[in-house]
Order: sequence, then C-alpha cells, then structure tokens
Amino acid sequence: LIARMKTRFIFNPHSGRNRRNPWLIPAIRAFIAEHRLDADLASTTAPGHATQLAREGVASGCTRIVAVGGDGTMNEVAQALIGAPAALALVPCGSGNGLALHLGIPTNPRRALALLAAGRRSHVAAIDTGTANGHPFCNAMGLGFDAEISRRFNRLTRRGLPAYALTGYATFKAHRPERCVILGAGRREELAAFVVAVANSDQYGNHALIAPGARVDDGVLDLVAVRPVDFLGALPLFARRFLGTLDETSRILRLRDRRCRVTR
Repeated sequence: LIARMKTRFIFNPHSGRNRRNPWLIPAIRAFIAEHRLDADLASTTAPGHATQLAREGVASGCTRIVAVGGDGTMNEVAQALIGAPAALALVPCGSGNGLALHLGIPTNPRRALALLAAGRRSHVAAIDTGTANGHPFCNAMGLGFDAEISRRFNRLTRRGLPAYALTGYATFKAHRPERCVILGAGRREELAAFVVAVANSDQYGNHALIAPGARVDDGVLDLVAVRPVDFLGALPLFARRFLGTLDETSRILRLRDRRCRVTR
C-alpha cells in the first residue's frame, strides 16, 4: 500500500534542526529507494514556497505530502491540503513541533520516517483547522506577548528552549498589555490582555500547554487569554504551561467555540 501512494517530501533547509542535519536529505532519498516509493523530494527557497510546492504536488496526483520542518513549514504545507484529496504527514525538525507532539509523532526524524512505512500501525485522520483574519492555521494563533516572542524568535539563527527563554525575558520587559473585547461561547469579555491565544491543539510546542485538554478533532477552538502579570507573577504561569495546569489560575480566561472575535 505504501508503495502505491504517490508522495512528495517538502524539505525546509532553514527549519531549526535541518540546518544541523546534513544527513537528512540523503536519509529521505534512501528511505524512498528502500521502500520503492513513487515519491519526490523538493526543497523550499523562500517563505510561502512550501504552500506552492504542496499545491503542485496535489495537482500532480500526490495523495500524501510530507512536511519536513517545523510548525511554520507544517502550516504552509497544510494550507494547500485543506479540503484536498491528499494527506499531510510530518517529519518534525523544528524548534517547537507543537502539532507533531500533540499527535504523538516522533520528533526523531528517523523514527518519524519509519512511521510513514508502518502500514496498519499508522492511519490517516481528519483534523480541524482554523482561520485568523483569513489566514489558515492548524496548531495555534495568537496576539500579544506570545506573538511578539514568535516574531523575535523567528529572526534568531540559533533556537531551542534556552533561546526561547532569553527572548521571552527581553520581550517581557518591553511588552505592554492591550485592551481587548472578546466575543465567544455566548459571552462578552472586556479585559487587558497580556496574551490571547486561539489553539487547535493543546500546545505551542516543546510541551508548553497553552490549552490543556484541547484536541484537533473536537470541532471547536480554544481561546485562552492571560490577564496582566508582573515578572514574578509570570514565572508561575510559565511553569504551569509545562505542568498542564494553566487553567487552574484566575489570571486565565478560557472560552471554547467554533468562532470568536477579538477586537483590540
């Protein structure tokens, strides 16, 4: 069955670990040859290129598109597959790998490739997607502090959890909460928000659980708003992300709905 699935691997050479894994492209080519796949391998050259490559793959008859990169690469590829007759597969090589961790996909590239050949031990499943101002997303979107961290983090040449923590500290000193009106789940909430995240899965990545218990197949999105905190107050919230207890504090507003509106 695996050999009959026409497949395209889309490799982002700038994703976190891909820059340090020169063996990965030869490993993918060896995997294709070993399993006699009807497959090709394409590398991205610019932001947005993965979406174009995925669309071209679907147009050529591919029924499986494999994103080899981080959450950014995954999201670009996934945009082309929403409603398309092709499945998304992941070989997670980014700094966070939020969707892969949520789905239980190995973050070791060799083990993720092995999952592609697992036959009956793997399966295709439908997941939810969201749109934010018309832009599709599969894992999470947000505004405020976390969005600013992401913007700064994406500029770094060296990533990982230590770099994320340092970037977070620098961002915290400069960031100011924004006044927001949030509509969703039949409620209207007006608050000063340090972070507003809308999550499809339960996490950003690195097991940082922004929406504990959220699932990509439950038919709703989870909005999480964090009220303003000082630095000492932010530290316990940061820890709660990794403990899965973010909901257990009054600093958090959480709503679950198919649609919400955030006005700044």
